[in-house]
Amino acid sequence: MTEFIVPQTSAKAQKHSAPQDRIRRWVWKLCIATLILMAIGSTTRVMNAGLACPDWPLCYGTLVPRAQMNLQVFLEWFHRLDAALIGVGALSLSVICWWNRRQLPGWLPWAATFALGLIMFQGVLGGLTVTQLLRFDIVTAHLGTALLFFSTLLVMGTALTPYQGTGTAGKLPWLGLTAAILVYLQSLLGALVASRWALHQCLTVKALCSVMYSHIGFVVLPSLAIIAVVWMSWRTPALHPTLRLLANMTGGLLLLQILLGIATLRLHLQIEPLTVAHQAVGAALLGSLVIFTVLGWRDSASAPITGLRAFLAAR
Repeated sequence: MTEFIVPQTSAKAQKHSAPQDRIRRWVWKLCIATLILMAIGSTTRVMNAGLACPDWPLCYGTLVPRAQMNLQVFLEWFHRLDAALIGVGALSLSVICWWNRRQLPGWLPWAATFALGLIMFQGVLGGLTVTQLLRFDIVTAHLGTALLFFSTLLVMGTALTPYQGTGTAGKLPWLGLTAAILVYLQSLLGALVASRWALHQCLTVKALCSVMYSHIGFVVLPSLAIIAVVWMSWRTPALHPTLRLLANMTGGLLLLQILLGIATLRLHLQIEPLTVAHQAVGAALLGSLVIFTVLGWRDSASAPITGLRAFLAAR
């Protein structure tokens, strides 16, 4: 009887985990695609290709503008194509989650629906970006929504990834969340600087310098928060190696981001790859903090179980 029951339970567990495994892999693929999409969007902006397609959602009235195709048109057209594919991927994710909801955590279909809502809103903002001729507040909201969509996917993927914590994270998740929020706000300020061309304005006609200086000055707060995450991670005994690695990664990305920011400022945005890398590294920094925070909460949640296991082992 025991030999019969064990395989039956194992088969049932495998049946329930199979959809979750497929969804987890799909979510991580969407995360990578979204990061690439944001880099393409940044390239489109620094190459002055935001209005290369004067209409929306088509480009010169067609799906593929072969006659008008050049580098700028290609960047804007490909950016839209990539965004549309991610939108289809988010729709598929939501449908699959609701279809398999009985075999998934209860929060997952709702999270997938929230992500779908964000990408739909992002599509509306993308259209308004063109029809409103790159209005700075819409462009800023466009990047802010993209980062929020990216973060939502990361929360889903990290929550679905197998992980056995050590129960030693303590207050680190809250520190990581604080740092993530500050980095997100700093990214919005950076988007505002970019959408208003504040650096060019300040260096040439001494206008909008307050916008540029707000981005430069605010960097102190997220930097201190990230340094605190790294320092506390080093001082936390028996911290899970993954959390320690993520903390070190955020410290390295912070240093790289500051160097890129200084280079971008000193070179007056003359080297486009530096500007694109500055935004991409900022998104990666936010992503690493989101993953660190979610894993930290999962680690903290395992603390009572870990303590019980240690007590039983000691006895």
